Amino acid sequence: MPAEPTPELLPPVASWLRRRSWSAADRPVRTLLQAKERTGQTVSVVLPALDEEATVGDIVRTVRRELMERLPLVDELVVVDSGSTDATAAVAAEAGARVEHRDAVLPRLPAVPGKGEVLWRSLLVTRGSIVCFVDADLREFDPAFVSGILGPLLTEPDIQLVKAMYDRPLETDSGAVVPAGGGRVTELVARPLLNLHWPELAGFVQPLGGEYAARRSLLERLPFPTGYGVELGLLVDALELVGLDALAQVDVGVRHHRHQDGQALGRMAATIYRTALERLDRTHRLKASADLVHPLLTQFTRDPETRGFTAHTHPVTALERPPMHTVPEYATRR
Repeated sequence: MPAEPTPELLPPVASWLRRRSWSAADRPVRTLLQAKERTGQTVSVVLPALDEEATVGDIVRTVRRELMERLPLVDELVVVDSGSTDATAAVAAEAGARVEHRDAVLPRLPAVPGKGEVLWRSLLVTRGSIVCFVDADLREFDPAFVSGILGPLLTEPDIQLVKAMYDRPLETDSGAVVPAGGGRVTELVARPLLNLHWPELAGFVQPLGGEYAARRSLLERLPFPTGYGVELGLLVDALELVGLDALAQVDVGVRHHRHQDGQALGRMAATIYRTALERLDRTHRLKASADLVHPLLTQFTRDPETRGFTAHTHPVTALERPPMHTVPEYATRR
């Protein structure tokens, strides 16, 4: 049989990838500083943290040294402690961050566990016109994780939200490294959900990544899922509110971080799936009809020659055969 033709990206997604995907190197930090001074925008960097004493200090020191003291790109550096039982708060404060405690922010409303809860409350204790979120478990932290995703927001007035994209190797306890083995929940849950139900978002390389920046004027209008579904929820809701062209992504290299065990990933996956279901239900998109489900899946690999990300699109088949007892030939089989 002849091979089926390879599906192509939706034209709007292909166009978006060309126009709204950049590398951090495209905008030197001094160029960003000039744009910041010219426009009067201010920047808050927020690290949500739960028991991250081993890594939070290095991240804070790097941001403070490179993006506050050497070049004043960041105005405010805040670690929001989510009830840590280790020395996370003390380490962050000693490294130079202002530390806020989740339960002390908006005390009239009892806090619930979850990353999204911390991100939502952080809007109450920051003042920047641009808010940049960075996970506190990153190792070998590069300041481009901040400056890279700030770039489009400081230089492109129409951009509202920017996500980091990167390679995500899986580093095992034995020391083995699987180059593209990280992001398992992204590949197994989030990417299929987004491709099938919100195909406009198929171009995002790391839709669940915890490093992203947005204008406060957008964030304050979005609901925040309190748990691990916050990244998917914000991305889907931002698409609905401001449209695809207001969203962008920037390549910042390689992300090294602590990996979760299988059961933790299962809990994360369930939360993300429920977050998607809530949005499908809210917009009356739960029915799997042809106009609501786009049966293609776009995945990404790093091109060894260009060093950029290459999209690969595959069909998602859903053909089902009827129960065998309804097939006439079944009754007359030998």
